[in-house]
Amino acid sequence: MHQENQTTISEFILLGLSNDAEQQNVLFVVFLGMYLVTMVGNGLIILAIGLDSYLHTPMYLFLANLSFADISSISTSVPKMLIDIHTESHSISYESCITQMYFSTMFVVIDNFLLGVMAYDCFVAICHALNYTTMMQPKICALLTVIPWVLSNVVALTHTLLLIQLIFCDSNILPHFFCDLAPLLKLSCSDTVVNEFVLFVIGLSVITFPFALILFSYIHIVSAVLRISTTEGKWKAFSTCGSHLTVVLLFYGTIVGVYFLPSSTHPDDTDKIGAVLFTVVTPMMNPFIYSLRNKDMKCALRKLINRKRFLPSMPWASEFHLSP
Repeated sequence: MHQENQTTISEFILLGLSNDAEQQNVLFVVFLGMYLVTMVGNGLIILAIGLDSYLHTPMYLFLANLSFADISSISTSVPKMLIDIHTESHSISYESCITQMYFSTMFVVIDNFLLGVMAYDCFVAICHALNYTTMMQPKICALLTVIPWVLSNVVALTHTLLLIQLIFCDSNILPHFFCDLAPLLKLSCSDTVVNEFVLFVIGLSVITFPFALILFSYIHIVSAVLRISTTEGKWKAFSTCGSHLTVVLLFYGTIVGVYFLPSSTHPDDTDKIGAVLFTVVTPMMNPFIYSLRNKDMKCALRKLINRKRFLPSMPWASEFHLSP
């Protein structure tokens, strides 16, 4: 019977964030605005780092990867949600749903790994400043960039291969705004003990190991900063990693707030709240944190904006506007 019903489910119905028809226009405007801000903000960071040779350092290489991951993360869910609201069609094919789950998992995981790598970079920059170029030479930087992408794909692929073994037979209605792993497991009528165990073990590992690296790095960073005698020296050392620390607090603060603190209202919406914070809010906030708190990034963005204003006035640039 399950096998027969399984063949009839070729698509899922995404209920979205709210069933209230009056809220749909508000949600469309809010999420469209957040999506555009995220795309522009992270896009400018990538462009500024690519064009400014002064920013061709390990720290900004990792930041460019984080910005790209943030752009990709929000693009896996929000455009589909906006289309659903606009067309009032909330269906998604089985194949598209699995694909969306794969990429949404991958990009959230890679954010976690990249934050750990960036913490290590801060640790080396402050605690081993004289050996920084040796410890963070190009080959090591390339390795530290590639490993998070490989591991995040392995994590996403593991969950995907286990998910496609499940049977969906009772309902195809997904109470979410995109195909997230946890709601899909709840929807399946198969035994999901193995999936949930793997989700717990891998999820715990994905959080614990980067967080342990971050904690180790900042314990040594704080210890090194406290040994600096001048206030100016302490501030300069702290400003090196101040932006990263803010992003770490936002990311792990979200994990604690959503998944560990008791929820007195709407406990069933925990998955939705967590998904919105991880896939929409955090990617949108990162450019503001790095551009407002990072002096070098502010300078690079200013140069980029001034360059765009200056180009139209260049003689060679005006030639492209001349008629033949």
